Amino acid sequence: MKKLRIISVSSIIGFVSTLQAQFTQLELFLGFEKTDFTLFSNYSINDNNALSIATLAFFQKFRERENQIFDEVGVQPTLFWNINKTIALGPSLYYNSFGGFSERLSGKFILQNSRTFLVVIPTIAYSEKKDAGLGEIFTQFQIQKQLSKKVSLWLNGQFLTVWDKFKSHSRSFQQLRLGASYKGHQIGLGLDFDQYGVEPITQLNFGLFYRKNLKN
Repeated sequence: MKKLRIISVSSIIGFVSTLQAQFTQLELFLGFEKTDFTLFSNYSINDNNALSIATLAFFQKFRERENQIFDEVGVQPTLFWNINKTIALGPSLYYNSFGGFSERLSGKFILQNSRTFLVVIPTIAYSEKKDAGLGEIFTQFQIQKQLSKKVSLWLNGQFLTVWDKFKSHSRSFQQLRLGASYKGHQIGLGLDFDQYGVEPITQLNFGLFYRKNLKN
């Protein structure tokens, strides 16, 4: 189980559609061997939107497989300084049920237009449980096609890799979501590929997802 005690970050950070938007987003993924519930919120804390707080919370439950338990809980608030519409920088405190607490510093680079969105988030962190540093990179893309004023098609991809001591694989995932949106409700097909440890233990899951955006 020591190989499983790693730090991981949920993909929902990458679902931000505008840099300064205030919103709360909920997503439920139901796979054959995995259930994943995630909440992500983003709020500006000053009038010019230069500072914002992004909060991530998630619970992942895997069906028991070969007596291995993968259930995972994580909570992470991040204070972002939005330098401009493309670049942001900020610290965060992250708790993970496998990895314990870690202090983190992340950059956020965003490219977007009315139909496409790309975000890259490199992070350096210190794990209190491992008493060591780590590095990670998260990438997400989003493509939207509007079919009418109320209906649109969406394709999302999220990719994460974490390196313990900046050199050995600790955690990675690749996630795809394809679905339709109607009045803020999204539903469709999902694929999750999770990897844990230096010699990766893998989990592949197909399923359905439901996502709801609550703008404030």
